Amino acid sequence: MKDKDKKAIAVKYDRGRDAAPKVTAKGRGAVAEKILALAREHGVPIEKDSTLMDALYRLDLNEEIPEELYQVVAELLAFIYRMNSLRKGSPGYKGKPDS
Repeated sequence: MKDKDKKAIAVKYDRGRDAAPKVTAKGRGAVAEKILALAREHGVPIEKDSTLMDALYRLDLNEEIPEELYQVVAELLAFIYRMNSLRKGSPGYKGKPDS
């Protein structure tokens, strides 16, 4: 895949505040690289799923994901929560403290 064709998307979900996960950033090429670099810098797990990427990329920024994507996004969020739990026990963890 050429760099200009690379896509990235960021999704956020605040259980107490959001009804559903929302698209918070998306981009192609250099913007995608910046999104990925920020994710790595902040210890955010990165998942590669081109089918999900294509579906989410069609959404607007701050748009909630549609109900038909709830299951797959829930699986992704479960993966992220597991990764965060594992990291909290490892030396050098830089994540946010639990509230």
